[in-house]
Amino acid sequence: MLFVAESAKNKIEELYSKEGLGEDYFIRVSVTSGGCSGLTYNLDFDNENKPNDQVFEDNGVKVVTDLRSFLYLCNTTLEFSGGLNGKGFFFNNPNAARTCGCGESFAV
Repeated sequence: MLFVAESAKNKIEELYSKEGLGEDYFIRVSVTSGGCSGLTYNLDFDNENKPNDQVFEDNGVKVVTDLRSFLYLCNTTLEFSGGLNGKGFFFNNPNAARTCGCGESFAV
C-alpha cells in the first residue's frame, strides 16, 4: 500500500485545481536509479495506465506506481511540507536504509 498524508492531499487538490486537471488524472510515483544515495523518487501527474501498474487510493487520492517501483515503495507515505523551511513533497519510506542530505534520493 502507498499512503497519502493529509498535508499531501491538500497540496495535490490545490495543484489539480490550479492546473485544471480532470478526475481522470492521478499521481504517478516511481523510483529510478540516480541521486547521491543510488535511487531517486519521481512524482508526476498522469492519466494513462500502463501494464503492471499497481493502483492505490488513500485519503481520496489515487496513486499509481509500476511493479518494480512498488518493491521500494511498499508502505511509504507521501507527505508535503510548506513554508520557509519546507521541503515540498517528500516520501516517508520505512524501506530506506539511508537517505541523502537533500532527501531526494535513498538506498535500501
